[in-house]
Amino acid sequence: MKKIGLVIFSFVLFLAIIGCSNQSEENPMLEGENISRETERNDMVIEPQGQEEPKYEESSSMDSAVSLEFSESLNQNEKSMVITPPNREEIEDMNFKGYGTNPFISTEDDTLSTFAIDVDTGSYTVVRNYIQRGTLPPPEAVRVEEFINYFKTDLEASKNKPFAIQVDGGESPFGEGYKLMRVAIKGEEIADENRKPANLVFVIDVSGSMNQENRLGLVKKSLYLLVDQLKDNDRVGLIVYGSTARTILEQTSVEDKQRIIAAIDQLESSGSTNAEEGLVLGYETVSEYFQKNALNRVILCSDGVANVGETGAEGILGEIKRYARDDITLSTFGFGMGNYNDVLMEQLADQGDGNYAYIDSFSEARRIFTEELTGTLQTIAKDVKIQVEFDPEKVDRYRLIGYENRDVRDEDFRNDTVDGGEIGAGHAVTALYEIKVKDDELDDLGLIRLRFKDVKVDDVIELSSSLSIKNELDRELKFQAAVAEFAEILRQSYWAKESTLNQVLELAEQNAVGEKQLQFVSLVRDAVAIQSYD
Repeated sequence: MKKIGLVIFSFVLFLAIIGCSNQSEENPMLEGENISRETERNDMVIEPQGQEEPKYEESSSMDSAVSLEFSESLNQNEKSMVITPPNREEIEDMNFKGYGTNPFISTEDDTLSTFAIDVDTGSYTVVRNYIQRGTLPPPEAVRVEEFINYFKTDLEASKNKPFAIQVDGGESPFGEGYKLMRVAIKGEEIADENRKPANLVFVIDVSGSMNQENRLGLVKKSLYLLVDQLKDNDRVGLIVYGSTARTILEQTSVEDKQRIIAAIDQLESSGSTNAEEGLVLGYETVSEYFQKNALNRVILCSDGVANVGETGAEGILGEIKRYARDDITLSTFGFGMGNYNDVLMEQLADQGDGNYAYIDSFSEARRIFTEELTGTLQTIAKDVKIQVEFDPEKVDRYRLIGYENRDVRDEDFRNDTVDGGEIGAGHAVTALYEIKVKDDELDDLGLIRLRFKDVKVDDVIELSSSLSIKNELDRELKFQAAVAEFAEILRQSYWAKESTLNQVLELAEQNAVGEKQLQFVSLVRDAVAIQSYD
């Protein structure tokens, strides 16, 4: 019997060892499904034949402790992933969409770079939430421009024009032989007391999924902050949706603030998620109480999950653009992890001529609804597009960093029926280019054109400025370079394959000033630590 017992014990131990060995070979970041992968090379139109090789050579000497694996990228058509953080609590059904990575373009083939701009920041805070939970984000969650634009610029607003334009740059800290060029614009500032009256309808997701992680609790705190910042001549309505949508507060003057607060207090989570019905009722309500010369806006607070009625972006987006043409705009604010639809929330705001932000904490809610309220609510320019024209005699090639999902055909720059982005009062937008110049040229490298519909005069305006850079980057641009490279590494960009998070950390530490920038430094440290045990 003892021999039989010993044999059984040995057999069980053998199976356990095999099981542990197999488990150690699995990717601890991906569970629950087999995710197809393909290389990014097909998306990277590197250079036409006969041109110089791209700036980065493939290398096998990458620092494995602090560099991401770049040999493969997630299939851009994947819409969801199952991520398992170290505590084994699953973050499932997170819906993101990849848009590829911009290639270097030879100026002999195309001198024009054209795109729409906006001030969305949702990608940065979503990724921050991942990292603070102890896991790196899926590459599709990263939109580089939303990382860069999360941080305010020192650029001052113009005193006599709708926008100030700044162009500068210098030696790239991450690409030897290349320059980093910044194109930044900032809208005119409007004092809070001079903001137009607001006609707002909050559309609140109260479905069962909003009960997770106390998402609805954070929504309520966010609305308390927002209402407290509104003026007596503003009006607020409140609509909720679960399985169906209903009005729980008719349009009410903020003079009756306690009534509004009482309605918010009553929010409770239950039911399925009929986002379409909630938005339709929200738009109908704003239309009914539409005020000329006011800010007529729907504000959606949700995790983006939709499982009743139209559930895809295409169906829900159907009527939103028509309302936007009638000056009823849409802002979307995302909440929650575990099941979150970033794609839907970002596209809704895009089509609704509004802005998209993700709220991962009370501090983020405070930033959006107190520090940046006027810019969040009051749009100063619509259909904003940028076109940069490079001089082929002075610039050999260029690459726009980010804005892949905001591309506009060059010939549509002056086609005012083609949608652009929207900019709020005092908002700044930055775009970074990597460029290779000829013969060390720094001045008059080309021209930037900014085209938009000025809301104040109800007319289309086009501004322009020349492109010139310097030998050295200033402190702020060095910090922005660190932010951009951080995002490039996280999204596994081909063009960041030789960069490491430690290099990003060093540059950020040297140039960060102020609370938000120092918090970014801490975030990079966390990412380095996570990568060390992955």
